[in-house]
Amino acid sequence: MVTAPPLRSAIKHKAPGLRLERELWHSGASIVAGIDEVGRGSWAGPLTLAAVVVPRDKRLYKVRDSKMLTESEREVMHDRIIDWAEHVSVGHATQVECDELGMSAAQKLAAQRALAGLEVDVDHVLVDGNWDFVETLPITTIIKGDAISLSIAAASIVAKVTRDRMMRAADGDYPGFAFAANKGYPCPRHTAALAAMGPCAIHRRRWAFMDDLRWTGVARTVEPDPEPQLELF
Repeated sequence: MVTAPPLRSAIKHKAPGLRLERELWHSGASIVAGIDEVGRGSWAGPLTLAAVVVPRDKRLYKVRDSKMLTESEREVMHDRIIDWAEHVSVGHATQVECDELGMSAAQKLAAQRALAGLEVDVDHVLVDGNWDFVETLPITTIIKGDAISLSIAAASIVAKVTRDRMMRAADGDYPGFAFAANKGYPCPRHTAALAAMGPCAIHRRRWAFMDDLRWTGVARTVEPDPEPQLELF
């Protein structure tokens, strides 16, 4: 297993725990999965969601909410989590699906794919936030769950690193947008590149940022009206 560097003092005492998982195990839920997503606010690339089932009898230290870790720390912990966890799966909703379905439905789709990818019957799901986007299984929603639940924190790292790797790979296919640095999120360089070149194939073309790019000749994609209005005379 890859050795992780010592934790910085600022996050050393902010470890997520297993209290929620243990309560569920004791109540009869054998397989408890923590899930978390990344990419909701991005202008480009997929929405990515990870599901992780942690072992009961083997602890992995230095797992933290992915937002607390540096990129290099996340990379190391990602590989350690893959080796340690009982089950790990990642599901995506592509930028096309985000456009066509809307973000809420895309998140549900990514969750379904991630949970199905575990290839095990999940009894209960721990969800970061306060919205049930799983719907098909018993869930517990936890505000700031990635800072509280070890399962969710592990999922947050796997989701973040997986998507970041995809966006770094996309940087070579679509140079100029600085995807390796911004991962598709808004920033001055990304905005300037859109103004100069218009959107590329992995941009979400129904998002509001497209409204500012009309002079490039590429208009925002709009859902057609399914029931055209009749003209009145």
